[in-house]
Amino acid sequence: MNAINETNFKFNKQTAFYRGKVRDVYTIDHQYLVMIASDRISAFDVVLPKPIPHKGQVLNQIAAKFLAATADILPNWVLSTPDPSVTIGHACEPFKVEMVIRGYLSGHAWRTYREGGRLLCGVTLPEGLKENDKLPEPIITPTTKAAVGHDEDISREDILAKGIVSEKDYVQLEKYTRALFQRGTEIARERGLILVDTKYEFGKKDGQIYLIDEIHTPDSSRYFYAEGYEERQASGAAQKQLSKEFVRQWLMDNDFQGKDGQQVPEMTEEVISSISARYIELYEHITGEQFVYPEAGAVNERIQENVDQALTQIMA
Repeated sequence: MNAINETNFKFNKQTAFYRGKVRDVYTIDHQYLVMIASDRISAFDVVLPKPIPHKGQVLNQIAAKFLAATADILPNWVLSTPDPSVTIGHACEPFKVEMVIRGYLSGHAWRTYREGGRLLCGVTLPEGLKENDKLPEPIITPTTKAAVGHDEDISREDILAKGIVSEKDYVQLEKYTRALFQRGTEIARERGLILVDTKYEFGKKDGQIYLIDEIHTPDSSRYFYAEGYEERQASGAAQKQLSKEFVRQWLMDNDFQGKDGQQVPEMTEEVISSISARYIELYEHITGEQFVYPEAGAVNERIQENVDQALTQIMA
């Protein structure tokens, strides 16, 4: 399978290039971004050594659908999705925080709670909760946005005290975060899913706040199957998930959590194929649509042609 590990394009009027953990981002004419969703995969803030075929397409197409479905809440950065793995949009100045919102005690929040922590990003968690319990109400637990290395938990109070985001903008980010989570929850419910937690990134352009990057994808969000949730909680069974947690769990089962001195376990062809299949399952369940495999052939040539055509139209 022809996976996209990294790209090295030279687009017309290209002014900058940035390679993130999983995305290659090209700045065009200082005002547009060409964001290519590679098939790289990261966990515990570490990029794993081998790409996962079709993962980038899955994330790009899920994000496109949810960005379109939330455009009435606030504007987003997207101008065009000319290729299964590519989105083109406005270049915005990103806020230096990620807005994480949690409706259930899972993942990082649960690991903190299990170790005795009852204060998460300035939010006090009640006693007596079990893993995957629904929280009394969704909580916002921001993180700093690290260019490299680990994102760090941060409280609302610290964000404002350090001037990372102005109070006026932060209040608006919280409102948008709650409205987006509510919309995502409603859409998930229609698909027989529970949106457990997710993160949003925002930026500014010409004084206007925009929703940027991906939203409600299995890389940025955690989903449970709604059917059987209550029964599994009552019996103490693990929840059936649609998220990247299965990748994290595989790594933890093989003694890797991104800590110094730990080695990434071997990614065999069987492991890679199984992860790819899970991502496609995620796509089909979250969207309710069948995954369309890209035509066989030279991926880079296809992307170059599709992006060139789109940029010509956008900049006309």
